[in-house]
Amino acid sequence: MAAQPQTSNLYMETMIMKTIMIESCLTSQGWEHAESDICPVLTSSFNVLGRIPTHPGLEDGMQLVMKQQENKDHTQKRIEDEKQQNRPPKKLFPNSPLFKQWGDKLSEAQQKEAEDLFQKFGYNAYLSNQLPHNRTLMDTRDFRCVQKSYPSLLPSLGVILIFMDESLSIIQRAITSVISRTPPRLLKEIILVDDFSSNEELKVSLNEKIKLYNQKNPGLLKMIRHSERRGLAQARNTGWAAATAEVVAILDAHIEVNIGWAEPILARIQEDRTVIVSPVFDKICFDTLQLQKYGLAVHGFNWELWCRYDALPHAWIDLNDVTAPVKSPSIMGILAANRLFLGEIGALDGGMLVYGGENVELSLRVWQCGGKIEILPCSRVAHLERYHKPYALDLSIFLKRNALRVAEIWMDEYKHMVYLAWNIPLQNSGIDYGDISSRIALRKKLKCKTFDWYLKNVYPLLKPTLNIVGYGRMKNSLDKSICLDQGPVPGNTPIMHPCHEFSPQVTSIVFPANSDDRCLTDPGHGENPTLEPCSTAAQSGRHIHWDFKQGRAIINRDTKRCLEIRKHSSGAYMLVLQKCTMQMWEIHEKRKLASISMYLLGRK
Repeated sequence: MAAQPQTSNLYMETMIMKTIMIESCLTSQGWEHAESDICPVLTSSFNVLGRIPTHPGLEDGMQLVMKQQENKDHTQKRIEDEKQQNRPPKKLFPNSPLFKQWGDKLSEAQQKEAEDLFQKFGYNAYLSNQLPHNRTLMDTRDFRCVQKSYPSLLPSLGVILIFMDESLSIIQRAITSVISRTPPRLLKEIILVDDFSSNEELKVSLNEKIKLYNQKNPGLLKMIRHSERRGLAQARNTGWAAATAEVVAILDAHIEVNIGWAEPILARIQEDRTVIVSPVFDKICFDTLQLQKYGLAVHGFNWELWCRYDALPHAWIDLNDVTAPVKSPSIMGILAANRLFLGEIGALDGGMLVYGGENVELSLRVWQCGGKIEILPCSRVAHLERYHKPYALDLSIFLKRNALRVAEIWMDEYKHMVYLAWNIPLQNSGIDYGDISSRIALRKKLKCKTFDWYLKNVYPLLKPTLNIVGYGRMKNSLDKSICLDQGPVPGNTPIMHPCHEFSPQVTSIVFPANSDDRCLTDPGHGENPTLEPCSTAAQSGRHIHWDFKQGRAIINRDTKRCLEIRKHSSGAYMLVLQKCTMQMWEIHEKRKLASISMYLLGRK
């Protein structure tokens, strides 16, 4: 009698940690005597962790199921990989200005590299390294400039590029733009002046790049390296002294000249060798390196000698010719001049150290000594504006020093305005602005005009403050670590604030006040003083006249209330108007000691 088949259930674990059941028909002799050909499998797949007798049908079924699972696993992995690829990388520097509008798809490693370069250079050197050196720029000229024609015979041009620790790709892009956008018949030389860079890449790689440029343009590029840092003025003088072309264009190395930039410059200087010109600047954004067109404006400055843009003069607007040169009181960091004329008026003042004021010094000298300055609307140069200047030096030291040097040489009886703006005492300032005897002698030799002439004929927008009897920080005897401050802007509430040397705490004591100043005012009610436009306050009957003597109280002439301070429950001092308790005030720089009637001016 044949043995009866036995039915048994075998449970095995698979590699994917599932439990499967195999239902089989077994005899005591094993698989070969089973009446059933195969054993049905009650799960989708498994990988046996044990050993069972081989059955051909079972093995084929197992392989089919395992293949299906492999395909499923592969598909699932591909989906997960695609999700991972499409998922934005984690932002490592969410507060960095570099990544506000750029860099969303950068990997973490790329973000680190980009941020390191940004901190080093102050602009997106990582992106610059990816961009072609001969990239296309939008033509930002007015269409009437495009239609304008120039003489076929023009002076030769030498381009001077000044740099100190720039990114190599930025310098290469500047060089390439000059070569590709300047007619070869006009471009005589490109002179690079390295003001003692510490960037090793600029010491070796740049020399190799220059050799490559000169292979295509023999003798075009020259390199001059300073053995110590000398500053912008001296670096520009170095380039000027090495030039041989009839006209020199002195540029920063973080620029890209635009199409047709050179012809307007050369044509204008050919007409008048005593004019020093500037192209119109466009902006290269520090993060995206995209070009942003700037409108036309003239170049000016304030009493700290910081550059600013001013409105176009009515005389130019009345010409109704957008291609005409624009008379400008000053020039910024990019200029072009007849090489010999620039030497005749003394080039740049080599006594201006490191950074600041050198452009204003040149501008005053040009105007006061027989030249003129113009902006050329049809010449456009794109300038890369750094987010920050990565220099280790404290530039404020040089800014103050250079400003005082300019004031002492060129500003005559108005020099006190620079001292006032920087909150520096006129006597014993403690600032060494260098030997100015040679520049004073140059001024006499050139028979230069006065600064008063300059203000009246060239820059009437620069308003001096007249009749100053005191200026600077004002301190109260109760706490000399805090100073009178104009408070938040916009706003008209003066406050007491820890003392610093910046303009919100530069108070001017004058008599009389100018119409566009803001005067300290006693409203006549309440205890809070205000800063009001002097003309408006006077017309509305506000009380803006004060009596003061150094080291005494500040008393409003009309209300007889005193400007004093009172300690708040928070521990901070508040500025108040109240019945006089004879608190004493001192102003940093006094010009008259007698008791006076005055206006207290905040900065506009």
